[in-house]
Amino acid sequence: MAKLSTHVLDTRRGQPASGLRIDLYRIHRDDRELVLSVHTNQDGRTDEPLLQGEALRAGTYELVFHAGDYFATQELNLPQPPFVDRVSVHFGVANPEENYHVPLLVTPWSWSTYRGS
Repeated sequence: MAKLSTHVLDTRRGQPASGLRIDLYRIHRDDRELVLSVHTNQDGRTDEPLLQGEALRAGTYELVFHAGDYFATQELNLPQPPFVDRVSVHFGVANPEENYHVPLLVTPWSWSTYRGS
């Protein structure tokens, strides 16, 4: 069964980002619909796929990673407002019968993503 999943790594510490909030939106032209809000587990993953089966439809999505809130819990001396706060990743699902994995590598100063499998 096809699914959408994510994984967040705190590359500053070299460890999974546990407890980081993620919001998933489905984009409809100029509107966006909140599909779900979840927090990462101890492994930096969600306990369940974000979407799977028939819930994963072709279209445009947005993942919002609340990195600023996460780093605020790490007892770091960071400027306010933080340089990296909410990381927004817009992506398209062309074939909902394939797996889409959208990992995030994040520090208080940078982030990157890619399409995993």
